[in-house]
Amino acid sequence: MNRLFGSGTKAPKVSLQNVIDSHDNRAGKIDVRIAEINNELAKYNEKLSKLREGPGKQAIKRRALDLLKKRRGLEQARDQQTSQSWNLEQTQMMQDNMKGVMATVDALKTTNKELKKTYGKVDLDKIERLQDEMADLMDVGNEIQESLSRGYDVPEDVDEAELDAELEMLGAEMEAESSMGIDAGGVPDFLKDEVPEFIDEPPEAAGKVQEAAR
Repeated sequence: MNRLFGSGTKAPKVSLQNVIDSHDNRAGKIDVRIAEINNELAKYNEKLSKLREGPGKQAIKRRALDLLKKRRGLEQARDQQTSQSWNLEQTQMMQDNMKGVMATVDALKTTNKELKKTYGKVDLDKIERLQDEMADLMDVGNEIQESLSRGYDVPEDVDEAELDAELEMLGAEMEAESSMGIDAGGVPDFLKDEVPEFIDEPPEAAGKVQEAAR
């Protein structure tokens, strides 16, 4: 039938995490059973502490021993489930790490291809030509700045003889002013005598001077 009509729906694959969860659930159920046995053993211990030696006490001891054997078997089964779950968890961690490594490798491959494409489009000769053009433009800009900053009020072809003559005239003017008693930027001598000198005097001295003037 499967050959004629094809196979039915395939069962989903069991993942590693599902197996780990299954072992953990089994270990949890075993722990519950062990807790129940411990409660029963506690009751038997309480009864044994109250009973005297005799057939009844011996029967309870045999039941307690049977429970102890059962508990040891359950503890071994739980330890096996826990060990298997731990081994599977380690395997899953290794699998996850390997997936991370493969993803990193794929990313590096993709980046390498993109870099090769990008660098393949770069023309080093064109970049050097652009740099040369920029250097030429910088030189032209500097020449323009120098031309714009040139002074217009001072002629470039100044006659040194004319400058010497002007300096001699300035010297003669300064000598004439000094002979008239005028310092450069100062006050003439005939005006200095009329300028009173203000001297700080005490109030009594100032009063005497005013009476003398009267």
